[in-house]
Amino acid sequence: PEWRLGARQAHSGTHVVHAALREVLGPTALQSGSYNRPGYLRLDYGWTKGLTPAQMHEIEEVSNNALRADLPVSWDYMTLPQAKEWGAIALFGETYDDSKVRVVEIGGPWSRELCGGTHVDHSAQIGTIVVTSEASVGSGNRRIEAYTGVEGFNYLARERDVVSELNLLLKTKSDDVVGRVSDLMERLKAAEKEIARARTAQLLASGGSIAASAVDVNGVQLVAQRVPGVSGGDARTLAQDVRARLGDAPAAVVLIGDADDKVAVVAAVNPAGIAKGVKAGDLIKELAPVVGGRGGGKPDFAQGGGTDVSKIDTALGMVATLVAQA
Repeated sequence: PEWRLGARQAHSGTHVVHAALREVLGPTALQSGSYNRPGYLRLDYGWTKGLTPAQMHEIEEVSNNALRADLPVSWDYMTLPQAKEWGAIALFGETYDDSKVRVVEIGGPWSRELCGGTHVDHSAQIGTIVVTSEASVGSGNRRIEAYTGVEGFNYLARERDVVSELNLLLKTKSDDVVGRVSDLMERLKAAEKEIARARTAQLLASGGSIAASAVDVNGVQLVAQRVPGVSGGDARTLAQDVRARLGDAPAAVVLIGDADDKVAVVAAVNPAGIAKGVKAGDLIKELAPVVGGRGGGKPDFAQGGGTDVSKIDTALGMVATLVAQA
């Protein structure tokens, strides 16, 4: 009996939400599919754009006002022409023969649909309708989901508990939670930017010592180093800085960074180095597969990535030979 009551609440709730959709959006917002189980419903309907928060709130309010009004729920059998004349809605493009069909109405003409399912006797028996989400399910189709009855109250209770926990964590009141979280997010973004600036400054400060490690390979000043804890974006910045420090003489820079068990390989070559035959893109195409990845780029700059941190030294050991061959 309890299971059946939940099913009746969800099924009648689907009719109520459908009527609320048409009231808020207009008569063209027609159901194209549905699914319900005790305490839960989802309804697919034809519509081309997402609902605004205000529209979702209004649909929920219209639905619950219908429950509060304790509208009578009734059903009758009639021929299909009679049902159409009565204003009943037939769904899903179903075909019907000349036999009688079942029409369920909630609140008279407010909701009249062809339906063979089980329903409550009055709308108030649904208990509550809590709209939880609305999303696209394909071109020209949207889906709205909701909880009914005790499940609806349970959902609201869980939401209340989340807000209560946030109140304790943030030491604020419910009305101030959104503003407080927004403020914290802005401060976090500012802190992350400051950390990024400091990290970049620290990296660039090491550029001089890295450039000083350059060795001559057939007339090309070559830097090939491992930079622990450095990810792709930072490795790119550092490689370009080191290349600039090497001046106008032929130069090539290869840096391999490792951070979070990922490998970043970057190569930067100046115009004089390219004229000697050394190309960054060619270096990366050879080195990236060694560390379990791939990459490429232009003659002056290229980058790649991999996942095999254990092969970084092997890749670095290949750089001088590749430059000499080029």
